[in-house]
Amino acid sequence: MKNSKGVLIVVTVIVALLFALGSFYTVDETEQVVVTQFGKAVGEPKKDSGLYVKLPFIQNANYFPKNLQEWDGDPGQIPTLDKTFIWVDTFARWKIVDPLSFFQTVNNITGALGRLDDIIDPAVRNFITSYPLLETVRRTNRELDTFELGLEKEEMKDKRRLGTVKFGREKITRGIMEQAQPKLAKFGIELVDVKIKRLNYVEEVQKSVFGRMIAERKQIAEKFRSEGKGEARKIEGETEREMKRITSEAYKTAQEIMGKADATATRIYAGAYGRGPDFYSFVNTLDIYRKTLDKESFLILSTDSDFFRYLKSYSGGGK
Repeated sequence: MKNSKGVLIVVTVIVALLFALGSFYTVDETEQVVVTQFGKAVGEPKKDSGLYVKLPFIQNANYFPKNLQEWDGDPGQIPTLDKTFIWVDTFARWKIVDPLSFFQTVNNITGALGRLDDIIDPAVRNFITSYPLLETVRRTNRELDTFELGLEKEEMKDKRRLGTVKFGREKITRGIMEQAQPKLAKFGIELVDVKIKRLNYVEEVQKSVFGRMIAERKQIAEKFRSEGKGEARKIEGETEREMKRITSEAYKTAQEIMGKADATATRIYAGAYGRGPDFYSFVNTLDIYRKTLDKESFLILSTDSDFFRYLKSYSGGGK
C-alpha cells in the first residue's frame, strides 16, 4: 500500500514537471515567437524578450529571427539599354517585421528566400535593362582619377569623358528596392537595402574589350618606340657633331703646335747653319746616308769626295 502511494506521488511529480516545462518558454533579444495551436496561430506574436506561458502539449512556440537576414541573388546575364550584355550579381538585407504574416504566408526562412528570388531578381532585370551601362557602373560624373603613360593631356581628357550620368547606380538600386518592397510587405518582410555586388562583361564582350585594350597598349608602346628612336637619332647626331667639333679643334691645335715646332726647328737650323755651314752640310749628308743605306749596303768613297773631305776635316785629319 505504501509502495503504491510512493509510485503515485513520483508519477504526479513527473507529470507536474512536464506540464511546467511545457508551459514556459523564453524569447531572446534576437528572436520573436508566434504561438500556434493545432497549426493555427493564437494570440499576438511575442516580440519582446522574456519568459512566457503557453498550454503544454497543445500549443507550440515558433521562433523567427528579429535581426537582419541576408539574401544573395544568383548572378545572371542581363542586357543594358545600350545592348551591352553584362553579368550582374546582387545581394540584399531584409528582416521580419510581422512574424504572424510571415508565418501564415511563407512559414520559414527557406520559403522567404524563395519569395525574395521571385521578386528581387525580376526587379533587378527590369532596372538594368532600362538604363545604359554607364548608369549602372557609375554613381556621379566625377572625373576618373586615372593616369595613363603615353597619353597627352588632351587625350587623357578624352579618355575620362565617358558620358554624363543622369541616374547612377545608387538610384537604380533604390528603384529596385522601391519596386520590390510593396510586394514583400504582405509576407511580413521589410527590405532594408539592395546592392549590386559585382558587374562584369560576358565572355564575348570581354574578348572585344580586352582586344581593344591590347590594341591601345600596342599603340602607346609603338608611340614610345617611335619617340625613343627619335631621341636616339637626336642624341647620336649631337654626339657626332660634338666629336667632329672636338676632332677639328684638336687638329687645329696640333697644326698650330706643329707649325710652332717647325718654326722653332727652322730657326735653330738656320742659326746652326749660320754658325757652321760646313758642319751643317756634313750632318745633313750623314742623315741622308742613314736614311738611304741599311746594314747590307756598302759605300765606296773616293778621297776627293765631299763626304771624305768633311770626315777628314772634323776628325782632325786635316791638320
